[in-house]
Amino acid sequence: MNEHSGEGQAKQMGKTKPADPQPSDHISRMLRSMYGSIESEGIPDRFLDLLEKLDAAEKAQSSTSET
Repeated sequence: MNEHSGEGQAKQMGKTKPADPQPSDHISRMLRSMYGSIESEGIPDRFLDLLEKLDAAEKAQSSTSET
């Protein structure tokens, strides 16, 4: 083995390889994309009606428990 044979290996080892994207990066991008599309859809009227009924029931319950 000559004295220069290790230099090539050392140079190759010293090179930084571009970082491979992590699987979690891909998952994060996909979740953001899906969430963004859902967020832009808005809240269905049926769900809003249910929330209003829940608020009314909670108010009725708290007014009867206060007396």
